[in-house]
Amino acid sequence: MSAEVIPQAKTGPLAGLTVIEMAGIGPVPLAGLMLSEMGAEVLRIERTGSTEPFLSLPDEYDIDHHGRTILRIDLKRHEGAELVLRLAEKADMLVEGFRPGVMERLGLGPDAVLARNPALIYGRITGFGQDGPLSGRAGHDITYLAYSGVLHAIGQEGSRPVPPLNLVADYGGGAMMLITGALAALFERSRTGKGQVIDAAMTEGASMLTTPIHALMAAGLWSDTRGANLLDSGAPFYDTYETADARYIAVGCLESRFFAEFARLLPLDERFVRGQYDRTLWPEMRAAIADRVGQKTRDDWANLFAVTDACVAPVLSPREARDHPHNRARNAFVTSGVLDRPAPAPRFSRSRPTLAGMPADHDRQAAMATVLARFGLSKSEAEALFKSGVLVKSGAID
Repeated sequence: MSAEVIPQAKTGPLAGLTVIEMAGIGPVPLAGLMLSEMGAEVLRIERTGSTEPFLSLPDEYDIDHHGRTILRIDLKRHEGAELVLRLAEKADMLVEGFRPGVMERLGLGPDAVLARNPALIYGRITGFGQDGPLSGRAGHDITYLAYSGVLHAIGQEGSRPVPPLNLVADYGGGAMMLITGALAALFERSRTGKGQVIDAAMTEGASMLTTPIHALMAAGLWSDTRGANLLDSGAPFYDTYETADARYIAVGCLESRFFAEFARLLPLDERFVRGQYDRTLWPEMRAAIADRVGQKTRDDWANLFAVTDACVAPVLSPREARDHPHNRARNAFVTSGVLDRPAPAPRFSRSRPTLAGMPADHDRQAAMATVLARFGLSKSEAEALFKSGVLVKSGAID
């Protein structure tokens, strides 16, 4: 093991923060990526013998590996769990996304870890939380959306609910809520010196995102019927429409002045402008908009509305979005190795995020040695762990 190659110094507002990421799928890896790109040193712990074949990707495409140092540890052995506890002694944060009880069975639950490092922030993402009747149940984004009431609200009137990819529960209700909680806990620790456990349930996180909708329902301004409200395609001026080339534009002119501009350029009969919020006019208004939009291509409409405040946009594919002039001007997408991907977000006025990339093959062993030394393990201790099989050199860290 050579320790002469030093990983690139981290930049960003979280530079100096050390995070242990217990490898999983979905929200925890995205949280790890974002923390890494904001400057944290993220050490990803992968269990030996743990694979997800249906998600297996070459490393150059596997964003779950980028921006981290990866250690594969045999956690079924006492020595493996002890190694993680030793690493946790010098870490600021640990994040995991297993079902309740898994980390405890490994000897790595909050009690064990916080006993070794009382200042550690211990972040947990689950579908249903650490307790309650469903806490032990398996699920995915669509499952948590179904239980939270979110899935019911997404789709058009009279049609089935539509899953919004896995963005809302996994990433919005899981990864983002975990990061929010972790940063809040770090702030609290700066005053008390004490760590704590964050219980981020994706069902509750997804529900939290709908808080304004619940307020509108309580005020009688939102119907529990899917596709019958202002922001769920119920309003004809907040929906998508098919164009002449079988593509789509998105119309979102809620305010009267924006709708008037939309109606002027479409054009649309003046009576619809006067009666924008007259629901009895909505079926006829929708039909008139659909008929008119269907007479031009998507890009024709995009060009017509490009310099207006009518809130009309072309519905771009992910590939098309990379090349849109605004996104190019903002460098909203970047190249990282073989990947064209979204740039780190959000942006900071002084701190510059670190774009996560895959370490070069010849750097990986050196990166592991450097990290182990940083956590207080001598070269001989590290070599003994490799020799005994507690640490594994094969797989994702070859």
